[in-house]
Amino acid sequence: MALLLRSGHDTCTPSRAVRPRTALSHAQLSSAQPSETWPSRTYARHPPREASPMTRLLTGDRPTGPLHLGHYFGTLQNRVRLQDDGMEVLLVIPDYQVITDRDVAEDLLRHTHGLVLDYLAAGIDPARATVFTHSAVPALNQLLLPFLSLVSVAELGRNPTVKDEIAHSRQSAVSGLMFTYPVHQAADILFCKADVVPVGQDQVPHLELTRTIARRFNDRYGHVFPEPEALLSAAPLLLGTDGTKMSKSRSNSVPLSATADETAALIRRATTDADRRITYDPTNRPGVSGLVQLAALCQDRDPHDVAAEIGDGGAAALKRTVTEAVNTYLAPMRARRAEYARDLPYVREVLHEGNKRANAIAEVTLDEVRAAMGGFR
Repeated sequence: MALLLRSGHDTCTPSRAVRPRTALSHAQLSSAQPSETWPSRTYARHPPREASPMTRLLTGDRPTGPLHLGHYFGTLQNRVRLQDDGMEVLLVIPDYQVITDRDVAEDLLRHTHGLVLDYLAAGIDPARATVFTHSAVPALNQLLLPFLSLVSVAELGRNPTVKDEIAHSRQSAVSGLMFTYPVHQAADILFCKADVVPVGQDQVPHLELTRTIARRFNDRYGHVFPEPEALLSAAPLLLGTDGTKMSKSRSNSVPLSATADETAALIRRATTDADRRITYDPTNRPGVSGLVQLAALCQDRDPHDVAAEIGDGGAAALKRTVTEAVNTYLAPMRARRAEYARDLPYVREVLHEGNKRANAIAEVTLDEVRAAMGGFR
């Protein structure tokens, strides 16, 4: 996967020259167990420092519920790995985007804190990563207006991810915010001039629109933004317990924060089929294959080998294998999460410091955009 590297990310000066593209090493993309390193609880309380040359990564999750295994294997483990490899990582919690497909933002603070707990448990280190919320960074949200001028209504309507979200929306009518959702995501990514965005396969169309917006802005006003590259994991689309895409909104996910007993109950209800012999055939046996893939990811094995080992054991043996694999894999993360959950003042401090860093970056970018467009103030 080719990545666009820049010579540094400075929160106090304009962006610098673009370096040639390079590729992530195989080691960076390979599967790995959750980090055993506990993030530090102390970090600098001063303005963002000058960054050494590195790639900047931006990604995030809406605070609508707990993260699940699809999030973890889709992007979260890559975030931790790339952070540990020296990338500058920014994680946005887009609280404003919660109301794209619902009328009210229910339990917003609880869900926001829950995301931070999931991040910390997975190995995100706030001394090296910036965790922030949409609503705390006004300059980021101001980018939405100039970016909307660079896309057509037809382009927004054709976005397949928007179509899917509309189909599963909780609202009786679709709001204009839903159509502008991909442009808001572009603002999330481009405000910090991210070079790479870890995504699942279903999010690739959003990133393509971000690249289009960056290119059109640069063509019209002069170079300001890089065109970020997608980073797909080895399992970009993990199926849920009903054999369709794992999603919080479809009630088919296995949360990272679930207990061992809750996980076992969720997997027992998973959809399989009448064929007793277990095989890995995603096209013809999506339910069975999704469970096999989940066990394989947790055990760092080939799914065909997992299926062959279960053989004629049937759905019951498959579900026992998956339950044991998931619970063993998640045990260290669950222990870390419980530890952090007992220290909510620290969770709030992580967000406070992250918001300060994100604001410093966003204000510089907005100044560049205004100057490029002709001196807007």
